[in-house]
Amino acid sequence: MTTYSSADVSNRDLRALRDRVAVAGVGWTQFSRSSGRTTTSMAVEAITAALADAGLERSDVDGLATHHVRDSAALHEVTPALGIDDLAWFDEEFGGGSRAAVIVGHAATAVAAGLADCVVVYRSLNGRTGTRMGASGGERTLLSSDLQFSQPYGLLAAAASYAIGARMHMIRYGTTADQLGAVAVTQRANAVENERALMRTPITLEDHRSSRMIADPFRLLDCCLETDVACAIVLTTAERARDLRQPVVTLKGWASAIGPGDLDHPGGDLTRSTSSLVAPRLYAMAGLGPEDVDVAELYDAFSFAVLLHLEDYGFCAKGEAGPFVASGAIARTGSLPVNTHGGFLSEGYAHGLNHVCEAVSQLRGQAGTRQVEGAEIALATAMPGYPTGASGAVLLGRS
Repeated sequence: MTTYSSADVSNRDLRALRDRVAVAGVGWTQFSRSSGRTTTSMAVEAITAALADAGLERSDVDGLATHHVRDSAALHEVTPALGIDDLAWFDEEFGGGSRAAVIVGHAATAVAAGLADCVVVYRSLNGRTGTRMGASGGERTLLSSDLQFSQPYGLLAAAASYAIGARMHMIRYGTTADQLGAVAVTQRANAVENERALMRTPITLEDHRSSRMIADPFRLLDCCLETDVACAIVLTTAERARDLRQPVVTLKGWASAIGPGDLDHPGGDLTRSTSSLVAPRLYAMAGLGPEDVDVAELYDAFSFAVLLHLEDYGFCAKGEAGPFVASGAIARTGSLPVNTHGGFLSEGYAHGLNHVCEAVSQLRGQAGTRQVEGAEIALATAMPGYPTGASGAVLLGRS
């Protein structure tokens, strides 16, 4: 297990931001394969639900933040739809899952700095039926210049990029397909207990083995669910949150980094992700370590991403994540419950914000039959760095 300390980030001291900001409300739309709605209407529904959860009104909102890749309701559409005519702070980031936790950190910084008092972070997309990730006519758009060099070799989708990293991990450390399958099977067991989840039928390792190949070594059950959905969270000061409706959940820390991507760095080590850069900064800000985390909501666009995060956030040594998941350690009753809602593999893919919502539900003790008893600290991560090199994470705690 990796040991992290404040010495890793000795040129910064962000401890003063610890516990200054709270997640006061969470909200979702239905997780769907066909919403039949605009992303703007879905965003408004999720935001309204999150505000109601907090006991706040639309008029309380003075900040909005979102991230998208030309596939979602933009701020200039959502702001008037909410009836807001004076927005004091906003952040609209270009990016998919790499920005999920990062933008939460940006919004929390704005609240801590007094730039806004009530910021809502949302993500709304018709990932199943609408324009996905900037694609048009079913073809992926050249979002960055490097794609012109990878696409001719068949790297047309994220599954292929992650698959190369997974294969390198298998060759170097002996990781097996069944260990990837253990992630899918465990998360489906969690989804069975989640009324929001798209997939609630239990699966076995044999089901995983027999599912069709997508990008070797990934089979269908290793891949996330394209989903029509919107999620939202409400951030305000911890002091104000104590007077609101829900148990107080504060941000202990947040961090981000851009490091080596996948094919952008020839000869790079694809078994180590940008998460290994984020982790020491995150733990130093929070004054915590991996041993303090009770629940981990880990970005799981593909099953292998969970293994990367387990290693790079210090829950096990490099190369040991395969045996770790196969041992049952990530089960709801294991030493580190992971993706307790079913994750992207079984609940649905909302590019990461549903992980933050689930972390809050667990810390409040409101997760129903999937509740992890005594959960006090939760980790929620963004994409581990494939394929853009960007990542981030937040640590939340019951206050």
